[in-house]
Amino acid sequence: MAYYLGIDVGTSGTKALIMNTGGRVLAAATGPHTVSAPRPFWSEQSPRQWWSATVKAVRAAVAAAKIDAARIAGIGLSGQMHGLVCMDASGKPLRPAIIWNDQRTAEQAEQIERTVGGKAALVRLVGNVAMTSFTLTKLLWVRQNEPRVYESIHRILLPKDYIRLRLTGEYAGDVSDMSGTLMLDQSKRDWSAKMLELFGIDRAILPPVYESHEITGLVTRRVARQLGVSVGTPVVAGAGDQPAGAVGCGVVKAGLVSAAIGTSGVVLTHSPEYITDPTGGVQTFCSAVAGEYCIFGCILSAGGSAKWLRGTLGDSYESLNRQAARADAGCGGLFFLPYLTGERTPHADPLARGGWIGITARTTRVELIRSVMEGVTFAMNDALTILRDHGVKPRQIRLSGGGARSALWRQMQADIYGSTCVTVRTEEGPAYGAAILAAVGVGGYASVRQACKAVVKTMRTIKPDPAARRAYARYYRQYRRLYPALKDEFFRIAKLQ
Repeated sequence: MAYYLGIDVGTSGTKALIMNTGGRVLAAATGPHTVSAPRPFWSEQSPRQWWSATVKAVRAAVAAAKIDAARIAGIGLSGQMHGLVCMDASGKPLRPAIIWNDQRTAEQAEQIERTVGGKAALVRLVGNVAMTSFTLTKLLWVRQNEPRVYESIHRILLPKDYIRLRLTGEYAGDVSDMSGTLMLDQSKRDWSAKMLELFGIDRAILPPVYESHEITGLVTRRVARQLGVSVGTPVVAGAGDQPAGAVGCGVVKAGLVSAAIGTSGVVLTHSPEYITDPTGGVQTFCSAVAGEYCIFGCILSAGGSAKWLRGTLGDSYESLNRQAARADAGCGGLFFLPYLTGERTPHADPLARGGWIGITARTTRVELIRSVMEGVTFAMNDALTILRDHGVKPRQIRLSGGGARSALWRQMQADIYGSTCVTVRTEEGPAYGAAILAAVGVGGYASVRQACKAVVKTMRTIKPDPAARRAYARYYRQYRRLYPALKDEFFRIAKLQ
């Protein structure tokens, strides 16, 4: 029996997962890393810390799986999208990576749209509007604010691709992850010559791009000794965390929707065709299925809001769930806006702020807790609503991440989305998807779709409760009125900060 290793470079840690040929997860382990915020709205990480976390996680996963690591037939990569890693000619990072939820680049995002001729023109070129999270905004910021760093750039990489470089010595990326740079012509699945010309980007600093299942390099002797795997183990291109997560829960054909609540929250559907949203309400990226696409909306502080609440109150997630279950649906008109790091879908507003609205003298701790879960789910429903407006008719929503581990949150999602939801056998998401891509890349399966059919199994089915669905529909209508009413105030608050 062969084994496959999936590595996912997340925001709070790097996960390594061992999967066997039948798709069963034998072990998973995580190496933690931290986020630095040297200034308000900034978010950075050390690429070297990613590598240290990778080594720790892989060695721990192999030990826990109790397998001969020499039988790992392939390695797949996944990771947080959009992060900018600036590399020098010796293969070392020039500065900390600017990661996905950094909000310093609003000026550069506006500059990109002005230069191209507006949102619609940009969507025609690269499939998406400019947002502070996308990589090109960060690259322009470095050029304008750190010219010495920019002049020393030999290559730029995305987070998972830095790990690839350390594993194989090869510079490479995949089409799904590079879709989030604003520099990829998604219709051609290659770098956009027009975008590079408009912004004076030297193509030589961009890595070659591959389909997600293609082999991009082999593990070097030095790293093989460090990790305990075989020299020459193939490393496939992999995918950004959301496209990889879609593979991990089997959302690789039309009609299925993924709702993943990690640090961010993503509502994603698969599309065989290249379909874009000229308003930028949702994003279109190349899928991990060769030649196909995914359409999704991203909520910046989904599980991040729950993590913030846990840290603030000092309770465990289990305790928070027990307390939230004691509150009624809708929390008596208490709303939580989960915009702790600005928002992406549907508002594209880096200045949006979080908060509770509707607190009264009767509000208790349990309503405060439950309203956070509801607010995150309402925000996820914003993305699902846009997908439905684009003609998506989900016959099943597959839940993953933190929102799938809680029975209360699973039912809440079914009630607010108004659709049947299911969980899958493994909740490992992107790391599992990366392992599946590795299996396809080395010939374990003929295609990504075939692999998902073989190994991804649904487990629980959660149907909406009609009474709760009707109640949440009323509360959701009110929730949608809050951001427009507060948008200008968020701007004024940001100026104070």
